[in-house]
Amino acid sequence: MNNDILLVGSIPLNTPEEVFQAFGPGLGKWLAYLPDGEIGDRRYWIDGIGHRVLNGHREMETIRYPDPDENGVETWRPQGNHDQYQFKVKPGIKKVRFGDPGWRLGYTRDAINSYYVFRNLKKEGLVPKHVRFQVCIPLTYSCLAAFIPDSDDLEKVVPGFTEALIAEITEMFRHIPPTELAIQWDMAIENRLIEVPLKEGNLAGAKAEAKRVAQPANDICSAIPADVAIGYHSCYGTLDGWPSRHPPDATGTVLLLNAVVEASGRQVEFVHFPTLAAADETFFRPFEDIELRGARAYVGAIHRLHGPNGLKAQIKCIRKFLPKFGLAAPCGFGRAPERPGELLSDKGGDAPADYIEEILREHVKAVEVLQDVMAS
Repeated sequence: MNNDILLVGSIPLNTPEEVFQAFGPGLGKWLAYLPDGEIGDRRYWIDGIGHRVLNGHREMETIRYPDPDENGVETWRPQGNHDQYQFKVKPGIKKVRFGDPGWRLGYTRDAINSYYVFRNLKKEGLVPKHVRFQVCIPLTYSCLAAFIPDSDDLEKVVPGFTEALIAEITEMFRHIPPTELAIQWDMAIENRLIEVPLKEGNLAGAKAEAKRVAQPANDICSAIPADVAIGYHSCYGTLDGWPSRHPPDATGTVLLLNAVVEASGRQVEFVHFPTLAAADETFFRPFEDIELRGARAYVGAIHRLHGPNGLKAQIKCIRKFLPKFGLAAPCGFGRAPERPGELLSDKGGDAPADYIEEILREHVKAVEVLQDVMAS
């Protein structure tokens, strides 16, 4: 088994079968985990949670809806941060709770259905035997913070939503063998929250914020069997086009990953962090302080921000501070690109017909570059 590549989740195909058939044979020998592509409303990451789970909740009020489309027809998918769902907690509610435990959020249902396809294609040899089925779920603050502007309201929702996540994965383990499963926790909003005090030069405040937003990882991981692989995907966001933010260096990501690895209270199998165009030491120097504790690091460097020879130069630079790592894209591919070969935006629609082949080619080329640098 070679674990040089991580797929962080979303892929622009319509069924799990299409995803597994394309990426199992295409990249399987470099993968330890394979996601189902985050199909359906998971294609728009947390916006499905806003639409299906928070909108209409009897203890919450919807105070902003996504704008209608160009024809004036309602849609649950926002065009950017300016029209994303917004909610507030109704007066008198101290803790928002979520019923139908294990099924309310939809991740269990989708995982069970996708695993059935994954298992059968593995039997047919289209998915390598060593590969685990990867389920990608946003961590609590990523699920909620962008939707709930009032911090007091947010803290009324966080405990109950974390309980719903625990119920969701607990039910998942009843249907999917733990040794076949990997859970990736997505953290774009957590990254953003940590960057606020960093911009103010408040490193102590950023560390405290990292510890706060990582707390759900402690609560959730206590419910995860040791046989299940877990990992964390940090991200700079895509809602207004990738990347939504351009931090000056990787300090925020390092603080976040250190906090969640510690909060997990168990072995973390992998962590992922995004890169931008930088190939200088300033951006990557904070990785001197990363505390992997045995986790495999994946660098989100497969993108089109690089100039000529940019990927190779960036890998060489990162290697000064992080000797061993694999590669990934900085974010998922599940939203249609403005033009083939670019990282995907949030404009919706179907990807060009040749885009999957292009994703596969770019990952194979990236592995070749990585292996060349690591051998030198």
